[in-house]
Amino acid sequence: MGNFDGDSGTVFEQSYATTNGNGKVPNGNGAADLSAPEKQELLRKFSAPAYTEIRTRRCQPKPANDAQSPSSINYHPEKKSIPNGDASILDQESKPNQAEGKLSPELEHFQKTSFEEVPLHTACLTYLGFYLLMILGYINQLLFVPKVATEKGRDGYVALYDAFESFYSRYVYRRIKDCWNRPICSVPGDELTLKDRVTDDYGWSFKFTGTETRCLNLGSYNYLGFAAATGQCADDSEESARSSGLAYCSSRCELGDNEQLQELEALTARYFGVEDAIVFGMGFATNALNLPSLLGPNSLVISDEKNHASIILGLRLSGATTKVFKHNNMRDLERVLRQGVCYGNPKKGGQPWDKVMILVEGIFSMEGSIVRLPEVIALKKKYKAYLYLDEAHSVGAMGSRGRGVTDYFNVDPKEVDILMGTFTKSFGSAGGYLAGSKKLIDFLRTNSHAHCYAASISPPIAQQILTSMKTIMGEDGTDIGRKKIHQLARNTRYFRRRLAQLGVITYGHEDSPVVPMLVYLFSKIGAVVRTLTTRHIAAVGAGFPATPIMEGRIRFCLSAAHTKEQLDFALEAIDEIADDLGLKYSRKPRDPNPVIY
Repeated sequence: MGNFDGDSGTVFEQSYATTNGNGKVPNGNGAADLSAPEKQELLRKFSAPAYTEIRTRRCQPKPANDAQSPSSINYHPEKKSIPNGDASILDQESKPNQAEGKLSPELEHFQKTSFEEVPLHTACLTYLGFYLLMILGYINQLLFVPKVATEKGRDGYVALYDAFESFYSRYVYRRIKDCWNRPICSVPGDELTLKDRVTDDYGWSFKFTGTETRCLNLGSYNYLGFAAATGQCADDSEESARSSGLAYCSSRCELGDNEQLQELEALTARYFGVEDAIVFGMGFATNALNLPSLLGPNSLVISDEKNHASIILGLRLSGATTKVFKHNNMRDLERVLRQGVCYGNPKKGGQPWDKVMILVEGIFSMEGSIVRLPEVIALKKKYKAYLYLDEAHSVGAMGSRGRGVTDYFNVDPKEVDILMGTFTKSFGSAGGYLAGSKKLIDFLRTNSHAHCYAASISPPIAQQILTSMKTIMGEDGTDIGRKKIHQLARNTRYFRRRLAQLGVITYGHEDSPVVPMLVYLFSKIGAVVRTLTTRHIAAVGAGFPATPIMEGRIRFCLSAAHTKEQLDFALEAIDEIADDLGLKYSRKPRDPNPVIY
């Protein structure tokens, strides 16, 4: 990872050649001078195997049509002009994030959702490159014994580690390990500060360099921009920590219940328009710890094939029978529903199921697609099933009022039996919730493992949720929440349409702030993430096993805190990198007209 912004040569060479003319090189901390030993150390750092920059195009005058736009030419992450979380960027009105309703849900879905197929030659090269990595890994394993711990004295016991997972981690994932789990030392707002680290042993270990890099943040789930070090949320949370402490050190069923959490549950129920709600101290673990309480061995769960890993874990722990349907495919969902209802439980001679549940997400976190909720509800009613909706990524980010996909499609939230979500994304906090009927929530208060055994939400964390939720609802006496929702919708449409103009392939719905850009080849994930970092842009890569082998991608997450200048800054860098690395795979016609922000 680099501290410099450059278009050619190594990071150090480009930065040194394009500074203010006096030979002074700005480092990640904003210092103006570097001594000769420091320069040599930086040259050594950026020549480390895992950090050798993929050289981009040489410095050449850009044609007029490729010149930087006036909106982005003055922006740079190290020259921050707008305070993190400032609502002053939200002055302009924009179209709300809402389904238009002019077409049928099916037609609207197909018009607004894109899953362009990979070109055949790219698919072949992707598979070839991945299997070549595997073959080289096996040869490496045979010739050089890795210096890692091995299991000993466990004859007769089940292996603790899966052989393939261990091999994959050592010889495939390790090659681009530096692109994940990167430590930061700031609030993950519209910008963040990365702690620079290097590896001297090809990714087996890392060490910090003592420098930092300020980057535009396109990797965090800060959808509404509430993750900020300043502002009303931060002030209220600080006051709560001073007055109530940092933790209750107990579960809700013992000493961890209090008026603040009861207020939060009442506010959450009112926010979603349901009878009752229950909150938990963990986010995605809400799925894993509560699904076993809601299901049993004689339950049938019909799950989307792209559901999150926490859902899969919860279903495994529940003991329920799970059937999978094709992603967002309503015909396949009905087929699986019909078979399950008609044939019953085969383990019990075809007896009827005690419970049939459809389990989907609002926004699918790796695909960027939006559930076809009206059609799912229609099938749920037709086959008398329950509906569990995971709104971890959609709550706050979807709908004209930020209430999630039920708000987006203007659906009565009471049509959904179980609403689940997290406070870790749009609310800039931690924890999760389940919302629904009072009967459901009363059952969970006595039977949920998370409610009975897990620690309750700490006071400052709960206060962050309360303040941000009231802001979204307008109960703080301002329209900041509404402006944030509209700003996110505008940023999302602008960024997606500009990417389409560039010719890269993106997945998902045009209103989804989760934007996966397909790079396919495993090696290109690392190349793009590292090169973006040298351009002061922090992004997240995703590959196998989180995605199919030939669908490696860079996942951008947009925020209401982003400005047009910041998005243009990122788009210009993506355009150049896509040219240099050959990422413009799309065969769709490109709109030649300027995209209106």
